[in-house]
Amino acid sequence: MIFDFSIVATWFDELLRQTLGLGDFWSVLIECVIAGLFIIILYALLAIVLIFMERKVCAYFQCRLGPMRVGPWGIFQVFADVLKMLIKEIFVVDRADKLLYCIAPFLVIFASIGTFSFLPWNKGAEVLDFNVGVFLVTAISSIGIVGIFLAGWGSNNKFGVVSAMRGAVQMISYEMSLCLCLITAVALTGTMQISGIVEYQTGPWNWLIFRGHIPAIIAFIVFLVAGNAEANRGPFDLAEAESELTAGYHTEYSGMGFGFYYLAEFLNLFVVSGIAVTVFLGGWAPINIGVGGFDMVMNYIPGIIWFMGKTFAVVWLLMWIKWTFPRLRVDQMLKLEWKYLMPLCLLNLVLMTVIVAMGWHF
Repeated sequence: MIFDFSIVATWFDELLRQTLGLGDFWSVLIECVIAGLFIIILYALLAIVLIFMERKVCAYFQCRLGPMRVGPWGIFQVFADVLKMLIKEIFVVDRADKLLYCIAPFLVIFASIGTFSFLPWNKGAEVLDFNVGVFLVTAISSIGIVGIFLAGWGSNNKFGVVSAMRGAVQMISYEMSLCLCLITAVALTGTMQISGIVEYQTGPWNWLIFRGHIPAIIAFIVFLVAGNAEANRGPFDLAEAESELTAGYHTEYSGMGFGFYYLAEFLNLFVVSGIAVTVFLGGWAPINIGVGGFDMVMNYIPGIIWFMGKTFAVVWLLMWIKWTFPRLRVDQMLKLEWKYLMPLCLLNLVLMTVIVAMGWHF
């Protein structure tokens, strides 16, 4: 059986309240600080892993080796880049709107960490688990749009303004399909709570892509496409089109101002993959096929291993897409969303509602 981390959380809470005699305020404060440190440390470590993985995957598709000189297989190259970014000078552009220019990176990183906090790593290991978790994930992620737009507008750079307009239009457009795919999953599971959606998928062949028939598979595929666009990843990286807009909305940023955008881009990739795995591929739930011996062995593997394995498999798939397909034009990007994905999602939601109402799902 998958270990339930809520046992550890309950034990630690009782230790603070009863054994140490701390009141509600101090107990909750200590628990929140520990959870916050865990999120920030894991966020930074995953960023390092994803940057290294991106470079190696890119090199593989281009018949190269990637970074190889700093450390064995180049594993310390990312650490050298992080150090370089930390010690670089932070400057503010003349004639920039300094308030907007300075707060924009924090809005982007806040949205990224906020959505990252909702990922269920294991049974009972959800840092944030509200009964309207799906709604909160989409609401918090939308703050990143504001950060991107303010970066381009506040830096008073023409390339940045064009990039910010592209980024805002793209993210607002594809957020519609993203939300409709999640609503399709909510219609099947009957809950908006992240842990409830995962619990619904425990058991033999209980992943949503199996239980929800064709509508769930369509929602999963559209979610990956829309999530890729939401994270500004190729072939939807029009906001950062280097051949046209230098570096896009973060052209005028240096040091950790640029670093926040760099981190958010890679972690948003992980967040999109993690949400896709949580909603459609069972999250931390193991693969069960109804065969006693096989299911028993699968259940011995920790839930966090299942979650990380599935998520990195989806991350690799999205990286594969980025380094395979050419960048779209702006009109092609919007046409794909408003003429194809959006109508498809609406019809798919109606179809899923009919299937649930008629009881045709597994």
